Amino acid sequence: MTLRMFALVRSLIPLAAMVVAGCAKPADPKDYSAFRASDPHSILIVPAVNQSVYVSAPDYYLSTITRPLAERGYYVFPVHAVKRALEEDGLSDADLVHRGDPKRLGQLFGADAVLYVTVERWDSQYLVISTTTTVKLNYRLVDARSGQELWNKNLSMAYSPQSSSVSVTGLIVQAVIAAMEKADPNYMPLARQLNAQAALAPHQGMPAGPHDPSYGKDRNNF
Repeated sequence: MTLRMFALVRSLIPLAAMVVAGCAKPADPKDYSAFRASDPHSILIVPAVNQSVYVSAPDYYLSTITRPLAERGYYVFPVHAVKRALEEDGLSDADLVHRGDPKRLGQLFGADAVLYVTVERWDSQYLVISTTTTVKLNYRLVDARSGQELWNKNLSMAYSPQSSSVSVTGLIVQAVIAAMEKADPNYMPLARQLNAQAALAPHQGMPAGPHDPSYGKDRNNF
């Protein structure tokens, strides 16, 4: 690719389309009674279960989840230190951790709640002049003292860069943009946006934690 073509491609990338997958009908507001009664102050994020075709998806994903929960006002245990501790305790298999007793995890780390995430999709589909990158995640927050589920959410987002031009030149540029997305898919930005949505979306996300100024004052939205 020439430098001029590369510059042209880069100038067109902001025209990309972002699609949020899901039902057209808005989801019903969640019942937060169990969440409020539990009142978790700390969250333990265990390694994600991978149901996608991308082997390294859970490791990449773990680097995106701590910040939005911490900014929501919760103490979040360092995810990589948690992973190492679990491996040393013979729990290197994420599936086994997810099927295990959350109360044991709570006792092991002193956590109030455990967040289980399943990566359902982490893939990029390439069709000559278009590439669609999709990330789909399932979240479950469980009380580490009682084992009761406090909150859950399933979210999916897809990204497909495209040029607005239908000319021959536009089709060539579109093919180059698609190839660039195939070579370096936008998994991480998608995961970060899904995490932000999971944490902040009114009536669907998580109520503010104890280190957030909105703690106990956001009942109209959660």
